[in-house]
Amino acid sequence: MNFATQTAGPARLVKLAAGIDRQRPLPSFAPMTLQQWFRRRGGTANPGGRPVVLFPDTFNNHLHTDVGVACVEAIEAVGWQVVMPQGHVCCGRPLYDYGFLDTAERYLRHVLDTLREHVRAGTPVVGMEPSCLAVFKDELTKLLPHDDDARRLARNAYHFAEFFHTFDIEPPRLGGKALLWGHCHHRATGGMDPEQRLLERMGVEVDNLKGGCCGLAGSWGFEQGKYEISMECGEQALLPAVRRADQDTLIVADGFSCRTQIKDSDTGRRALHLAQVMELARRRGSGGRTENAAEDLPGRPRPPVSVRAAHVGAAATAVVVPLLLTWRTLRNAQADRGVRRRVLSQ
Repeated sequence: MNFATQTAGPARLVKLAAGIDRQRPLPSFAPMTLQQWFRRRGGTANPGGRPVVLFPDTFNNHLHTDVGVACVEAIEAVGWQVVMPQGHVCCGRPLYDYGFLDTAERYLRHVLDTLREHVRAGTPVVGMEPSCLAVFKDELTKLLPHDDDARRLARNAYHFAEFFHTFDIEPPRLGGKALLWGHCHHRATGGMDPEQRLLERMGVEVDNLKGGCCGLAGSWGFEQGKYEISMECGEQALLPAVRRADQDTLIVADGFSCRTQIKDSDTGRRALHLAQVMELARRRGSGGRTENAAEDLPGRPRPPVSVRAAHVGAAATAVVVPLLLTWRTLRNAQADRGVRRRVLSQ
């Protein structure tokens, strides 16, 4: 998939088939999912700690796994036991945008089946991606108004910083300055005050930027013909502020869409999730320099060499075997035609 989406020729065909604007870069898939990484490490590092469910949303499970790892380690660093559901769980956010409400309801019922034991025990459920967590706070009880477990999940669902703020968890110290940008769904389901207060407790001077939407708006900014207006939306507030920010000012944006818009523009900056800021604090300590912060953070986790080799072999087999079968079929057909011609000539 990465070959198809990150190579110029195949990527053009993928965008054409999917109705994606040719100017919009496509995100790459991570070498391994966050769930796979968590399972391979043997689960949580704090089996005796108070449990908290970290919801493995699609963005951080399949694309920005480095953000997911930072979220796991930030929560474990303060002594909590991270519980991560395995298997496919999804809030169904894109389904609401296009009116597939019946399918969205099935997704949410599966989420409730997966989390039922935890929500009935009152275990906090923390979301890494604001747009996904917002579903539990808003759409969930509207689609399932008579489901007690839906109401329990809505009560116990927390945005990442909201979790630290609600349970009065002390973050690591860092210092420096940060430009904070809130995802639209985040602003609509709790606001950005917990993020600002948490950064300030870390010793960071915060500029909580206001002003509309980043412009990507989920899949909308990927659609054919919408790239220019998507960027124009970003130019209303976010992108100019990022360009003006000093190199030692951290750009903090928890939303996948917002970080993607910043990356796809000409700002030359990379935005960090709040959990990555905490990781930076643990690595550099209070008073540490914050310029080029992204360079000091680890990339996406990769599986062992043996597993990668097996994946490459499987991918090669998936391509080569159909080609060989096709070649063999064509050769046999050609041979059959030759036999028929000889029979007819005799």
